[in-house]
Amino acid sequence: MDARRRPTATAEAADHPPEPRASDALPLPLYLTNGFFLGVFFASTYYLYRRWIYKAQSSIPLHSLTFYELAGVIGLVASIIYLLGFFGIDFVQAFINKNDNYDENQRFILEENRSIHCSLPPKPISRPKIDMDLPLEDEEIVNRVVSGEIPSYSLESKLADCFRAAKIRREAIQRQTGRSLEGLPLEGFDYDSILGQCCELPVGYVQIPVGVVGPLLLNGCEYSVPMATTEGCLVASTNRGCKAIYASGGADCVLFRDGMTRAPVVRFSTAKRATELKFFLEDPLNFDTLSVVFNKASRFARLQSVSCVIAGKNLYIRFCSSTGDAMGMNMISKCVQNVLDFLRNDFPDMDVISISGNFCSDKKPAAINWIEGRGKSVVCESTISGDVVSKVLKTTVPALIELNTLKNLAGSAVAGSLGGFNAHAANIVSAIFIATGQDPAQNIESSHCITMVEGANGGKDLHISVTMPCIEVGTIGGGTQLASQSACLNLLGVKGANEVSPGSNSQLLARIIAGAVLAGELSLLSALSAGHLVKSHMKYNRSSRDVTKLGS
Repeated sequence: MDARRRPTATAEAADHPPEPRASDALPLPLYLTNGFFLGVFFASTYYLYRRWIYKAQSSIPLHSLTFYELAGVIGLVASIIYLLGFFGIDFVQAFINKNDNYDENQRFILEENRSIHCSLPPKPISRPKIDMDLPLEDEEIVNRVVSGEIPSYSLESKLADCFRAAKIRREAIQRQTGRSLEGLPLEGFDYDSILGQCCELPVGYVQIPVGVVGPLLLNGCEYSVPMATTEGCLVASTNRGCKAIYASGGADCVLFRDGMTRAPVVRFSTAKRATELKFFLEDPLNFDTLSVVFNKASRFARLQSVSCVIAGKNLYIRFCSSTGDAMGMNMISKCVQNVLDFLRNDFPDMDVISISGNFCSDKKPAAINWIEGRGKSVVCESTISGDVVSKVLKTTVPALIELNTLKNLAGSAVAGSLGGFNAHAANIVSAIFIATGQDPAQNIESSHCITMVEGANGGKDLHISVTMPCIEVGTIGGGTQLASQSACLNLLGVKGANEVSPGSNSQLLARIIAGAVLAGELSLLSALSAGHLVKSHMKYNRSSRDVTKLGS
């Protein structure tokens, strides 16, 4: 880097010796001389003031001076002369020097700025410049990709045109496999928006229809909930549940925990050393220190807890942290890496095997998520009146209570289910996840749910609730920034980050998902208890169109 820096004080002193000042001739250091004359000034002023008051009261002429009064006058005059010379003249001199050196300083700053702009250009956008060595015709580029001369993954960087890269890659894939991709849309999508963010090696995009259910009356507010799905009857059934909830006064939802987790696995030479680190991490006296190290990697991450599990010489450390409106896996991973680097100071023999040791546990069914929670933990409930149960849901309160007990509770227990004590929570979670740009793979733990159904008001009405301990969602980052998914978030009123209260948007999204799951559970259980499920699917989930003629 050849950018010139501003000259330091040492360099300036070497090139331009300082001009001599009157203070250089003083026998004492400057600060002592200044202090002495300031003291003389205030002491003389105070002494003369008291003497003059005394003379005025005693009718003594003011011009009649004693030896001490004469010394006070001399001290006052001398101190005034010194202080004016030190502060006033030095100020004028500095002002004059400032004007004299203005042009030279400006010239240096301008030259410095020009040098910096030339040597350090602004950071370029992610789109690279086109490779001029590439042939200009798409056909020749396709042939080179097929032959392996040009790697398919490098097309975006070489062409600087994401759509053209996807088009060429698509044609190369068809020639290499001998199979057509006709029917998979290519045009009408912003491929620049996914570069380096959502998907690599794109050749098109899959169309998934989006339906809207609602209004869902939740905590006194109405929401129209988007659901992206290809399963017939799912949107209609969930919409019926929303109708029943609305007619009964709505649902209430409470978020009682919010914390994303990441659990690295580290190894030591002995189990004793592993337990020493475990005791250190779980000691409350060390938590503040760990929090400072953890939190400095992000503006929004705030360490909540650290828990450890020993397996021989291996230690699994589960960090739990708030992550604002982001789902937070990348955020918390950076924070955990900070802590691991810090721990190496006291535990240099620690061997980090992986930043994720599956004790988190991410995208896998795990009892720790079901018990401890991960992401947003919510409970949602509603009391459905007996009239709504019979008129809208076409069933009875006793039938729903019995079905939930035998199916969702006993049936799931017989199957050895883990977090699956529900009818079809994953259906609603997946549909909303896809519509709003969440990670579909996290549907695994996000769909953990237990549905409880009980009688209310003497058995005349129905109380239904869903408890979901690990809904992992965000409203910024990842797929939430794509146009379609961003539009669905905007429909819910949770698009982007909440600037006033960070984390509020993602928490509200989790509540809405739980409310939609409640509606879906209520409707499906009603259909099952009334024997309408198969009839509905045969009527609404079977197309009579001849799909073989759709492409012609």
